[in-house]
Amino acid sequence: MPHITGFDVFDVRFPTSLSADGSDAMNHDADYSAAYIVLETDDPGVYGCGFTFTIGRGNDICAAAMELRARPLIGEDVDGICGDLGETYRGLKRDSQLRWLGPDKGVEHLALGAVMNAVWDLAARRAGKPLWRFLVDMTAEQIVNAADLSYLSDALTREEALGLLGRLAPSRDDRIQQLTQTGYPCYTTSAGWLGYSDEKLRRLCQEAVDQGYRHIKLKVGASLEDDIRRLSIARAVIGPKGNLMIDANQVWDVPQAIDWIKQLSEFNPLWIEEPTSPDDVLGHAEIRRAVQPIGVATGEHGMNRVLFKQLFQAAAIDYCQLDACRLASVNEVLAVQLMAAKFGIPVCPHAGGVGLCELVQHLSIFDFIAISGDLTGRVTEFVDHLHEHFVDPCIIKDGAYVMPEKPGYSAELKEQTLQEYAFPYGSYWAGTDTGQAEQAWRAGNPPGRVAFASVRREVEA
Repeated sequence: MPHITGFDVFDVRFPTSLSADGSDAMNHDADYSAAYIVLETDDPGVYGCGFTFTIGRGNDICAAAMELRARPLIGEDVDGICGDLGETYRGLKRDSQLRWLGPDKGVEHLALGAVMNAVWDLAARRAGKPLWRFLVDMTAEQIVNAADLSYLSDALTREEALGLLGRLAPSRDDRIQQLTQTGYPCYTTSAGWLGYSDEKLRRLCQEAVDQGYRHIKLKVGASLEDDIRRLSIARAVIGPKGNLMIDANQVWDVPQAIDWIKQLSEFNPLWIEEPTSPDDVLGHAEIRRAVQPIGVATGEHGMNRVLFKQLFQAAAIDYCQLDACRLASVNEVLAVQLMAAKFGIPVCPHAGGVGLCELVQHLSIFDFIAISGDLTGRVTEFVDHLHEHFVDPCIIKDGAYVMPEKPGYSAELKEQTLQEYAFPYGSYWAGTDTGQAEQAWRAGNPPGRVAFASVRREVEA
């Protein structure tokens, strides 16, 4: 009977800012990063991998918080942890001193999500199933028991959640067969980063069309003149029937958002994403009323299920873009997916970050098979960056995610990647001025800072 014996935490960063990958109106120099954890057991073949996503500085803070979140798992029986994933999640949340730092938001919430992502990966690996299949094979009661429904009873009761899952149970196999044949539809953001030249934008849009994408998203919000020029290029390439989405990454106030979006309406965008502060529920509702029929999408910075509840209740959004790492793992994602189904809002997860595509493919597939049963208005983000660093990378064919087949949550990074991109001691960063400066700074600080393979705790003999 295996037990959790220890864990390793890595601060992994990729220098994507050098090529402007990930650049937008709010974040112009993103270095896609992952605070990454591997849960180890006394059975060499049983382990779990998880992470949360950042864009560089501060990734080490998330990694340090993950150490605190993971400590209670050491010595625990793997059967018990995986046998009741809801109780495992709630057990970690009971640390009131850590919870006070949020609650349910910020670094402590990101850390909880990363650790529980690793637990879900462990459970699916142990069962020999990809995560989407592991979820599909759970009973409605097991799914609802795992979901974090706290503070949601005015919007979704346990009985309603069970009813949503029960209504589609008899036809799940039909939808599995459908996705096996067609894949799950996705859109690409890879063509539209704000730091790209017009020539690169045009070329990448054409490549996306040639690869079968029917949805393309562009970043906007830094300059109206530039937005008009860039959207003109994209619309000319994809044609009048192609779906074009725009993303402001929170840069506008509410009146400014309304005015700016109206001036871009000639390009017939399907949605405007993150038009204002992610916490401004009423602001989103006001924007939505003013810019219809353009849809409003948000969620990548949705800090918890309660914020999504308010967005649904206030009729503030047309598309729910939950994030697999901003929310506290599958436990909280399930709650948001169930609420979205009740309110009739399509879930279109955010995946603009290292490893997010690998995770959200499982979540979207499960949502269609077991919760929504409908692909109308549903399209999941795909960003064509850094997949080569994963042991089980996502696969895209004809503008759709191919169903994952390997056991787990597709979250495992390659050992060579850890050796090269762990910050600041990996071989890539060690040779840079940034890495050398960070090493020198850390050397002058007390021990306990997170570095390459730095956090490891084992059960005493």
